[in-house]
Amino acid sequence: MGKKVVIFARVSTIVQDYDRQVSELTALAANNNWKVCACFTEKISGAKANTERIELLRMVEYVTNNAIDKVLVTELSRLGRNTLGVLEVIELLNSKKVSIYIQNYAIETLTPEGAINPMSQFLITILAEVARMERKTIHERIESGYKNYRINGGVVGRKIGYRKDKETMREEYKEEIRLFKKNYSLRNIHTLTNTSINTLRKLKTMI
Repeated sequence: MGKKVVIFARVSTIVQDYDRQVSELTALAANNNWKVCACFTEKISGAKANTERIELLRMVEYVTNNAIDKVLVTELSRLGRNTLGVLEVIELLNSKKVSIYIQNYAIETLTPEGAINPMSQFLITILAEVARMERKTIHERIESGYKNYRINGGVVGRKIGYRKDKETMREEYKEEIRLFKKNYSLRNIHTLTNTSINTLRKLKTMI
């Protein structure tokens, strides 16, 4: 029997159409005797955080629970334009032995034996470096902002004695709580959402 696969397609705006992506990936699956088990599509900016992308989260949940072999995308940017977010999804799926087939590069992230594909490892290494540079740039901007704020008499940090109540936490981190209720592990939720481990531990006690 052919490999079990899912199709994932994304466009950035409501006026765009993902039919071409779905059509090309359906033909790709047919040519390789792969069984398409589900198709996930979304119209949302790829720069959005993973926690804001409901179809992406549904896809990850589906492949995790249904012994899927591959996720098909026409190009890497369909997974997102947020480099760190894309890297998190790749690493999570790879840890579940789910390969991502990237059509425009004609490569996938895992070998038939479930090992990291050397060609995709090169791509992932570049992504990781870009993500590191993005984090460094963001950190430098924040530090610069803090410095200017302090120079002008501002005080940085929480007010003394400030602590978020449980209802505020539940509202702010409702997606993380939803994933806990779906039996995602703390580590997997951290990978998907980039929420700190300490915060996730607090959230887990609220369920």
